Amino acid sequence: MFFRRNAARRLFRSRAAPSPPGENAAEFKNADAEIRAFRVRLGVAAGAVMLAFGILFARFVLLQVVKHDEYQAAAEDNRISVLPVVPNRGLILDRNGMVLARNYSAYTLEITPSKVRDLDETVNALAGIVEIQARDRRRFQKLLAESKTFDSLPIRTRLSDEEVARFAANRWRFKGVEIKARLFRQYPQGEVAAHVVGYIGRISEKDKDTLEERGWSANYKGSEHIGKIGIEQSYERELHGTTGSEQVEVDAGGRAVRTLSRVAPVSGNNITLTIDIELQRIAEAALGDRKGAVVAIEPSTGEVIAFVSRPAFDPNLFVDGIDSVNWDALNTSPDKPLLNRPLRGIYPPGSTFKPFMAMAALISGKRTPTQTISDPGYFMFGGHRFRDSKPGGHGTVDMVKSIVVSSDTYYYMLANDMGIDLMAKHLAPFGFGSLTGIDIEGELPGILPSTAWKARRFRRPEQQKWYAGETISAGIGQGYNSYTPLQLAHATAVLAADGLVKTPRLVRRIQDAKTGRFRSAEPRETGKPATLDLNPEHLAVVKRGLEGVPIAGTSARAFAGAGYSSAGKTGTAQVYSLRGETYDAKRVAAHLRDHSWYMAYAPADRPKVALAVLVENGGFGSQSAAPIARIVFDYVIAGKRPVVPGQAPFIGKPNAEFEDEPE
Repeated sequence: MFFRRNAARRLFRSRAAPSPPGENAAEFKNADAEIRAFRVRLGVAAGAVMLAFGILFARFVLLQVVKHDEYQAAAEDNRISVLPVVPNRGLILDRNGMVLARNYSAYTLEITPSKVRDLDETVNALAGIVEIQARDRRRFQKLLAESKTFDSLPIRTRLSDEEVARFAANRWRFKGVEIKARLFRQYPQGEVAAHVVGYIGRISEKDKDTLEERGWSANYKGSEHIGKIGIEQSYERELHGTTGSEQVEVDAGGRAVRTLSRVAPVSGNNITLTIDIELQRIAEAALGDRKGAVVAIEPSTGEVIAFVSRPAFDPNLFVDGIDSVNWDALNTSPDKPLLNRPLRGIYPPGSTFKPFMAMAALISGKRTPTQTISDPGYFMFGGHRFRDSKPGGHGTVDMVKSIVVSSDTYYYMLANDMGIDLMAKHLAPFGFGSLTGIDIEGELPGILPSTAWKARRFRRPEQQKWYAGETISAGIGQGYNSYTPLQLAHATAVLAADGLVKTPRLVRRIQDAKTGRFRSAEPRETGKPATLDLNPEHLAVVKRGLEGVPIAGTSARAFAGAGYSSAGKTGTAQVYSLRGETYDAKRVAAHLRDHSWYMAYAPADRPKVALAVLVENGGFGSQSAAPIARIVFDYVIAGKRPVVPGQAPFIGKPNAEFEDEPE
């Protein structure tokens, strides 16, 4: 229109004012050209506009129609975050309902290293708001070394409400630092039964690989801890529970606005142990600050009612992630508090081996109950004198007396007559040299020597050869014989139950978190026979010898005035060779002194409990181990407690006639 008006004005002016000849034709010609050019430009502009609108419309159709569902889902994902909800871990209780492991919630101050420029500066600044001790820093550094930088790591746990409020007021200063509500594990009994209960720790890369292999990874989203040892590890699947989820609406900053839906987690199942925590406490106190182990088993059920390993540790140290100082103290201690001695401690059994040798002799026919030998106090073999524990010997000895007085000479001769392979054949059914099948991980099988074992054990041919002299030492529980306290307690339980073989177990029952119903914990399959085919007459002979030990034998002083019958056998196991010298505990370094053993069951006529007691470097079994067994039996059989809690009463020196010296 603008161009048209201009053209009209020029035409009017040309008519009003005469123009030179030829000019009017040019004016009209130029006006037509301009109009045509204008129309072309207008068409191009209109086409461009239409093309732009077409592209916009096509894009609109693509977004709103063709890809509507895809982009709606993406937008919904940005708006809604699906978060895992970690379940409560199941409780662990003793057989009487005492809580051994439980949960509580608390606030944790956590740092995500990848979001922080200067960690040291941030930690120092945080220390001005909340208390951060040196051990907190050490623990954080240890976790930092073990974790990835995008993991959220705790710098302080169990914050007070006041500390939470102080940090909330200063939160804007600390990018990558936040407060989280966490569930924490607590072990209210502290060191008591620590090796049984175990502890939880942060999930490591190795743990993640294991979870992946077992197909459990999906159920551990959001979880940061897992069972590491003991019941916490072996019953992890029962205790962990099922992870839930929450759909949470978030704003542009990623902060939760509201919860849209929730699938509740399922708490882990509660586990009731076979352990009597009061008996456990008494047995641990009886060992005191000595190194050793006590395992007490119900022969009729296989239930372990005491499982002591000393020294122990406080599992609460591991809940937040143990700091380097405490870890080094535990890990480098010469006393090895982290070692589960009943399960993994391997020791020569000494004279506690003799009752089983007697059974093997009767089964194999190498001895009869009334057959006697003359014990001069030594046994000569190959020009070497194998000494008896009593100088001058015990005179004429039959099988029952050999157990009561612990005659070494009797068993030197017996071993020589049987040979190592026949011994191994008849001792293996009692569980020596094989796993008992107890329901926690890490058990060692020990060593039941034989010619085949030695051939497998050593590489060089000269090492693989079995020598007859080695058989002599094996007959009294020395030589290559090496077993765990658990194995000896299990073998004692089998003997006490007349050959009934019950797999030892630490879990009594499991309570379903959903229904509240209990189910019995099934013992592990071991492939062993349920009952040993033992001749009752043979059993009677061996048991008569064992019953004589606390009456007139090496544990008579320890069981004086007990008020109930028991059967047992002391043992004193050499830690190093005497090389012909006379043993004198005062002249031997503490860590080289003999180990003290006692195996027993009570009451003698109807056994309710069988046990094995070990005191490392404790000397004579009658002095160190037998009094601890007396304390255990007093509580289980008679309901008595030690007169001085935490201390084993001094029983005194055993009868000189039956003194159990090192074999």
